[in-house]
Amino acid sequence: MSAQQLSDLIRFARHNSPFYRDLYASLPPSADRLTDLPVVDQAAFWAANTLHDSRVLTGPLSEATVYKTGGTTGSPKFSVYTRDEWRTFVTSFGQGLVDTGLRPGHRVADLFYAGELYASFLFILDSLAHAPVDNVRLPIGGGAPPESTIPTLRDLAAQVLAGTPTTLCRLAEQLLASGTRLDSAELLLFGGEALFDDQRRLLATAFPGAEARSVGYASVDAGLLGRPVPGADARVHRAFTPYSVVEVLDDSTDEPITEPGRPGRVVVTSLFRRLMPIIRYPAGDRAEWTGTGPGHFRILGRAEEGVRVGPVSLYTQDAQDAVSAADTAGQVVGMQLVVRRWEGRDGLVLRLATAPGADRAPDRREELARAVVAELETVRPLYPDSVRAGFVHPVSVEWARHRDLAVNPRSGKLVRVLDERPTA
Repeated sequence: MSAQQLSDLIRFARHNSPFYRDLYASLPPSADRLTDLPVVDQAAFWAANTLHDSRVLTGPLSEATVYKTGGTTGSPKFSVYTRDEWRTFVTSFGQGLVDTGLRPGHRVADLFYAGELYASFLFILDSLAHAPVDNVRLPIGGGAPPESTIPTLRDLAAQVLAGTPTTLCRLAEQLLASGTRLDSAELLLFGGEALFDDQRRLLATAFPGAEARSVGYASVDAGLLGRPVPGADARVHRAFTPYSVVEVLDDSTDEPITEPGRPGRVVVTSLFRRLMPIIRYPAGDRAEWTGTGPGHFRILGRAEEGVRVGPVSLYTQDAQDAVSAADTAGQVVGMQLVVRRWEGRDGLVLRLATAPGADRAPDRREELARAVVAELETVRPLYPDSVRAGFVHPVSVEWARHRDLAVNPRSGKLVRVLDERPTA
């Protein structure tokens, strides 16, 4: 299916999708620009998009592939693609793989996760198959243990490893612990979550001859979001024109942002999906235009990835920045925020992972822990104020290995926030 005109898509959705018909009920029939339309409320969208009798779909679910989205929290959420829509999806994304450094004949290990209606493994495999350059596909999967994955990568001389940062880091940790080398590796293509500086250091140590780059920016619910832009900043992407339209909207007013360097939330419109229309749908991320090229934007992280500890709102980026500022020796290779409750108060635990061979002297670790906590409290002064007021426990640090960090069992992505407070 070719990309369709926006006005045609709007008319089709209004006529055939009860959800969009209701959403646009107050709009004039002539409304045919994105700025004429409201931004989709995600909660309302997924409440309407039930697996049976969906009010979002524009027709019967008679020819499609069904994928699950939304992680492990809340009610299951399902995205559907017709075969033509999926072909457009993977063909467009496959073209973007050339921008990541994919070259003719590259042997590519697909280390994303499969099964349980999860899309990423099949999506990357099909995108490679539709890429404009020849390549050799190695469908290993992210669920295979490192003990078997590493010999397979070595025996097949894999040159490109594609997976989530968490999967790639666990593989790196195993390589360092066992003293094994994968000299054939040239590219580490990450997707599904952000790659932070601490993780990048671990990958550089384990794969000294490989460069870490974004595999591309997409999600099974929102569809095509960003094609990689070659360069030093792996967060920079550009829209998949003419198949999708990316907007960056003001957090308060939802007005489109046009100037570079001003952050906002990412909203996407897919111009090739008709069975399950995606029109001004929040992608769940924040970004800013870079001004370096047409449609170039920089991903700034999840829109609401954080947690509330007592009266204090904390974001994972706050903690990540604190670790980066304090860890001048580069010992930390992973981090999770763990929230617990005891003695009637909430408390935050920073679970920090170190690489094999990192300095584990108690004095050094204690010094680093104090420095990280000090940096975090500088960024979020309400936290130490709340400690003094008796509202929350002081921030503490818990040391771990990267393999000890909790991951989503279905996607293999690192769980950035663990809320271990009792719910009953």
